[in-house]
Amino acid sequence: MSPSRTERLLNLLIALLNTRYGLHRSDLRETVYRDVAGNDVSFGRMFERDKTDLRNFGFDVETVTDLGWSEDDPATTRYRIGKESNRLPDVELSPGEWTVILLASQLWERAALGTAAANALRKLQASSRLTDVELPLGVQPRIKPAGKAFDDLVAAMHAQHPVSFSYLAGSTGKEEQRTVEPWGLGSRFGQWYLAGYDRTRQAPRHFRLSRLTSAITVLDKERYSPPADFNIRAELDRLPELPLRTAEVDVRAGRLLGLRQRALPGDIGPSGTPDAGYDRLSVQYRDVEVLAEELASYGPDATAVTPDDLVTAVRRRLRAAADFCAAPIPVIDFPNQPRPGSVRTRTSEDQLKRMLQLVPFLVHNQGLHIQEVAERFGVTRKELEGDLQILICSGLPEGYPDDLLDIQWEDDHVYITQDLDLKRPVRFTVEEACALLTGLETLNGLPELAEGGALESVTLKLMAAAGEEGLRAGMLAGPEVGPADSATLDVVRQAIESRSQLRLVYLSPLRDRVSERNVDPLRLYSLDNTWYFEAYCHSAQGLRNFRLDRVQELHPNGNAASTRLQPNEGFPAKLFTPNDDDTTVTVQLTRRGAGLAEDYYAERTSPLPDGGLLAEIRFGNTAWLPMFVAQHGGAVRILEPRELADQSRAWVAAALARYGG
Repeated sequence: MSPSRTERLLNLLIALLNTRYGLHRSDLRETVYRDVAGNDVSFGRMFERDKTDLRNFGFDVETVTDLGWSEDDPATTRYRIGKESNRLPDVELSPGEWTVILLASQLWERAALGTAAANALRKLQASSRLTDVELPLGVQPRIKPAGKAFDDLVAAMHAQHPVSFSYLAGSTGKEEQRTVEPWGLGSRFGQWYLAGYDRTRQAPRHFRLSRLTSAITVLDKERYSPPADFNIRAELDRLPELPLRTAEVDVRAGRLLGLRQRALPGDIGPSGTPDAGYDRLSVQYRDVEVLAEELASYGPDATAVTPDDLVTAVRRRLRAAADFCAAPIPVIDFPNQPRPGSVRTRTSEDQLKRMLQLVPFLVHNQGLHIQEVAERFGVTRKELEGDLQILICSGLPEGYPDDLLDIQWEDDHVYITQDLDLKRPVRFTVEEACALLTGLETLNGLPELAEGGALESVTLKLMAAAGEEGLRAGMLAGPEVGPADSATLDVVRQAIESRSQLRLVYLSPLRDRVSERNVDPLRLYSLDNTWYFEAYCHSAQGLRNFRLDRVQELHPNGNAASTRLQPNEGFPAKLFTPNDDDTTVTVQLTRRGAGLAEDYYAERTSPLPDGGLLAEIRFGNTAWLPMFVAQHGGAVRILEPRELADQSRAWVAAALARYGG
């Protein structure tokens, strides 16, 4: 969509909104399309595409025909958009409800639903003035979707397209091709599940996303109809938790302290003795793929001994990693991307969606500073001024000055005095409704929110505002975000509120040791149900992030917090804090692993013909990169620096040698 087309669509929208009886195609061609060259046939195709675009943006383009005539006759067919057509109702929110909405909109860590949640929040801000609220300390949960597969499945599910993928069947241990009609996605037991109709088995089935061994292929030429009353949360509530099993693992002497602390005490059975320099441990687990991913990352420091399906799963990951490391290297090129860059390039479609949110937002929030408006919409001031320049040139075709949008920002404060019936945002899309309503349901796991009443009241208001789209929110269910150790979380939260220093005994798996530190806690947040706190570490003399489940001891040391540093700006908090001495690493990601570029805040990316990515990522500690490559089993490899690529390849080869090569 070119800028000229963006402006044309805006003018078409305004014209169809501001006509009572409708406009003929001939009227529109003489006004909105007067600068467009071509014959009647090409104009007709363009007009049909534009109508489709307006419908995709949420506006119902109505067709009105003269009595007794057919819609196929352009001379007797008129078009209009009702002033109430698909508009989001006004939603009045209290400060407490705004707090809950902000948390729900910020839950999604990234990708498609993160964008949808941000769009939904801006629509609410455009229908009800945003009250200044502060997020409570210690209540900043996040949901991390399961990679690129999650985005592809959500898109297919909402468009009602079947999908196909390769899947490692838990019952047989064999890789199989499946074709599925996706009904819902949800998180249970720390895993994401797809529920749907399996065309191969001709029955409803569940699929763990961790067992997908290929990228998702969307069959966009086909459609299906899901069950009308399907609810993924109710479906997963009936799913039994995997049974607890025991694995035997040989661990290099003096290594992997965290795994050793989880091992069962005593002897572990008659399966033989470990090799020299290794200890045999007994480790309990539920999901074989989760443990296999962990053991693969340990390379030659850990070897699965029993059961056989665990050994096979680890070997499969290592074999895939070795094959990918040995594959031909593509040309490393990042064309036309400044540094740092965004993983996702904004499009003209994004611009038009933004402008349709911008006008009602300005109507309800008159006089905001232009920089604040730009920050609310996640764009630069230059981009925002480009939007405003297009808007002030848009209006009723061949109208008077009062028939144009009137927006002023000469004193750096933005005012709008003529809105031409764009003063209310369009209703939520299915994705936006799902993102917010699923987020609100997820927040029920936090007692301090569930007890206040604001969570329930704002959910009812949004359900009413979302209409039919809100009913489809039952297709998604987020993870339980309540902390496993609420006592530790309370200690950190109290220290943040009182500006107190904490004494911390902490297990660092990357360094494979336990350390003691004094820290000034600054912020608590979560990733699914794993909680972290950001703090100034006096030993490291910098900001660090600590996982609560790796804290072995924690108590106030009697000192007041002494740092003047504030938490890293922005939300969500980044797990990795960039430093000037970081190493820039070029990695190659397969299509299945493309989501890692955003997980690790890639500075530059470049698409590859097979759907994968080249990415440049900054790492402070490169010693764990061989573990990173082995863990993801053929989804990622290091290309540069060469010494890191060689180390990763050697790490995987040494691990495979433990399994017979």
